[in-house]
Amino acid sequence: MLELNQISKSYKLADNQVFPALRDINISFKKGELVSIIGESGSGKSTLMNLIGGLDSDFTGKLLIEGRNIGEFSSKELDAYRKNKVGFVFQSFNLIPHLSVLDNVTIAMTLSNIGKSARVARAEEILTEVGLKDHMKKKPNQLSGGQKQRVAIARALINDPDIIIADEPTGSLDSETTEQILELITNIARKGKLVIMVTHSEKVANHSSRVVKIADGRIVDDIKGMDIGSAASERASINKGKQNLSMLSAIKLALNNMKEKMTRNVLIAIGASIGITSVILMLALGNGVKGYVTDQMNSMTNPLVVEVNMPIEEEAAMNQNEKGTAEAPPGMPPMDPSAMFGSYTPFEQKDMDKLSDIDHVVEVQKGLNIMALGTNMIQYEDKTSQILMVSTLSENVTESNIAKGAYPEKGEILVSEAVEKDLGQDIIGKEVTVTLKLNEETYQAPLTVSGIYTTGSNFEGTSNMQIMFANYDDLVAIGDKHDFEIQPSTLYLISDDVDHTDSIRQAVADLGYRGSAQEMMADMFLSMLDMLSYVLAAIAAISLIVSAIMILVVLYISVVERTKEIGVLKAIGARSKDIRRIFVSESFLIGLLSGLMGILFALLAMMIVNPITTNLFSFNLVVIEPIYMIAGIVISVLISMAAGIIPAGMAAKLDPVESLRRE
Repeated sequence: MLELNQISKSYKLADNQVFPALRDINISFKKGELVSIIGESGSGKSTLMNLIGGLDSDFTGKLLIEGRNIGEFSSKELDAYRKNKVGFVFQSFNLIPHLSVLDNVTIAMTLSNIGKSARVARAEEILTEVGLKDHMKKKPNQLSGGQKQRVAIARALINDPDIIIADEPTGSLDSETTEQILELITNIARKGKLVIMVTHSEKVANHSSRVVKIADGRIVDDIKGMDIGSAASERASINKGKQNLSMLSAIKLALNNMKEKMTRNVLIAIGASIGITSVILMLALGNGVKGYVTDQMNSMTNPLVVEVNMPIEEEAAMNQNEKGTAEAPPGMPPMDPSAMFGSYTPFEQKDMDKLSDIDHVVEVQKGLNIMALGTNMIQYEDKTSQILMVSTLSENVTESNIAKGAYPEKGEILVSEAVEKDLGQDIIGKEVTVTLKLNEETYQAPLTVSGIYTTGSNFEGTSNMQIMFANYDDLVAIGDKHDFEIQPSTLYLISDDVDHTDSIRQAVADLGYRGSAQEMMADMFLSMLDMLSYVLAAIAAISLIVSAIMILVVLYISVVERTKEIGVLKAIGARSKDIRRIFVSESFLIGLLSGLMGILFALLAMMIVNPITTNLFSFNLVVIEPIYMIAGIVISVLISMAAGIIPAGMAAKLDPVESLRRE
């Protein structure tokens, strides 16, 4: 079954020196043997066991298992060999402390991705055979030395290997327990398995069917021992295909590992969640302020109305600038250079026809907007108010905009609260003199104030601008009286439904017309808010780098702490990919926990802040969208997994022989 031909193994020492651990080993083994390999420390017996067990494939010569040379195996074949052909029993047991007895035994089958029911049934069968039926749910620290060794033997047998390698299996046991373990090992050999024991004890060797003595890396004696007999045995029905550890199984193992250091992992997750919370809150703050601004802008206008203005011609703008007309301040939306009445670009009938053909537009209303400084004014008795903006009434001005008085009829106007302050509180119902600059000429007309305009019921306070709203027909009549034909500078498109307003607004833009200055300012302000939110979120995200470093350090410490555990996993057939997958799964779980905590903290902050801002300012300052929470979890997981790549790679590259030596 197992044959070693001219096996030699050397170790490189400092100063390019070489130490020969094994020299021309020639020996063969067959099934049903219980072989003891004895020798002094440093004689090479442990090295020989490492080669037979597939833990070390760096040797010269041929090590044949059923005719195949282990020295020519790929890393994948070596993993499969350790998983299916060999079972290890260690002197120090090497049980994984945070796993139960049952889980310690089934771990090798877990690495083979065998179903839970099959794993448990097989483990219960073997644990019953080794006398641990009533101890399956205990942890290793709740067992005696002999019981721990029985668990180790059960783990070695779980995949029904052909070879059992026992390294000083009784070295840590008392004499009575030693006899029990030796009897157990002897029974394993009787059932047709090859059992190879490494021991210092002649007493232990006397229980063997064969004793091989080794000294200075050479076999010096090979003698027959006692007749151990044989016993009938049925091979276990175990799937020994090429199944490997699944991602789900890796996550379950990682979760068990994390439970062992629960406090540390939770604290790391809390630290990492601070960055996620900060990012979510920065985006939510921007969203809340944007919502507030949008609500206030909507409260000032009728949601069914879309204001349309003619596009600004560059040549006209240049001409106006040459005349000294003030242009829009930096960062403000572009202004029609002909803010002065009479020089604007009016809408023609073809424009109105084109706009009226837009889907869902049910009416087109004509309008006029005049902006001027020092030329338009309202006089009442000895009081004067300079009017910054003269606008015509449309469905954009609703009853909610009337703070006092009534909606204007023919010959009446609506003035803002700023004008009321200039002219007096008793201005409603009074006739005033309105002065307008029309066609480069100044004209006056008597009109009656019907009411006071406010920006909306959802807005605390009213506009500080001096604004006058008049009926379009009244302004046309004033123009006709002074031989000046008034044409609309603004059109108001009335939508058949609020849901269609945005599509109408987009169609207007596609035709090349401008929206209202108010909309442009709102869009610009909202864009600035977006930019500010993203900048603040990016600044908050810097803390995620610290989180990544914390996770990297924790996983690195975990690799160092669990080096021996990693060696055990490799000894029972874990691939480097499996080890890497387990540690990456741990980083995934930390990232997931961090993301969930980040969302929780952000939601708690929202629950605390929003009632305060609602009470003080009547709006929610923190508005968390589902996409923010999803992004928080995704970012947290990605950063955590990225941080876990280096420690996971370190763990995967650990040498199993060196790992098993680590205390």
